Amino acid sequence: MMNTSCEQKLEHCDDNNLIGDSTNVDAVDSLSMCANCGKGEGESGKLKSCNACKEVQYCNRDCQLAHWPMHKKACKKRAAELHEEKLFKQPLPPEECALCFLILEDGSNTETFKSCCGKLICNGCIYAMKISEGKDLCPFCRKRRPKAREVIEQVKKLMDNGNAYAFNVLANFYEDGYLGLPQNYQKALELYLRGGELGCAGSYYNIAKFYRLGIGVRMDVKKAQHYAELAAMNGDKQARHNLGCIELSAGNILSEDTNTLSLQHVLGLTNL
Repeated sequence: MMNTSCEQKLEHCDDNNLIGDSTNVDAVDSLSMCANCGKGEGESGKLKSCNACKEVQYCNRDCQLAHWPMHKKACKKRAAELHEEKLFKQPLPPEECALCFLILEDGSNTETFKSCCGKLICNGCIYAMKISEGKDLCPFCRKRRPKAREVIEQVKKLMDNGNAYAFNVLANFYEDGYLGLPQNYQKALELYLRGGELGCAGSYYNIAKFYRLGIGVRMDVKKAQHYAELAAMNGDKQARHNLGCIELSAGNILSEDTNTLSLQHVLGLTNL
């Protein structure tokens, strides 16, 4: 059972944002008015936008609730469009080896995360260090290989500095019960969530795996897809592939419509 704080964050993906928390509009046209009562900013104060579609504004929560039956259809349509725009937006460039700048393929086991310096190093550079100097040192910072307890301490220090991959690594340790740590899926889930929030696509992918397979949590297809989408948005190729398979299984395949979701995910892979 997850603790309350983690469970609240993970449950958030079930919210449909039908009403949504309003957000302040930084710059509003002088003619803007509440979509429900018609009052402008001069009468009602600063207007707030619908959190889901961003296209209409309200003077308060009551007006937003009152207007919802009329706004619901258009809001859902626009929110879906915005979600697809985010889902298929070109992600940031993939990670590179900190030494040779070789692009590192996620999930290919061709790189190693160094807890001593927090760098991702390709296995080629690690091998080159062993061959050239005959020592098992970090190719980047030249420190010796740490012992098990030292690894955990180093990873925690990197976490204190906001290193997203460090959260993912420690979560892996708790998931597998590695380096003397107890196997703890709850702790792993919390760490994966934080790693994802900091930008580690692999962390979101691992959360999707937990919900897809029911690892330490109840199986939940919607949550699995939600976190797979977050991973894909951050550039995870395996997550993008899995989403394409989900759409394929749902029948969203190439037919007369050349813009199906399944095809878009495949095309998205070619751009990563």
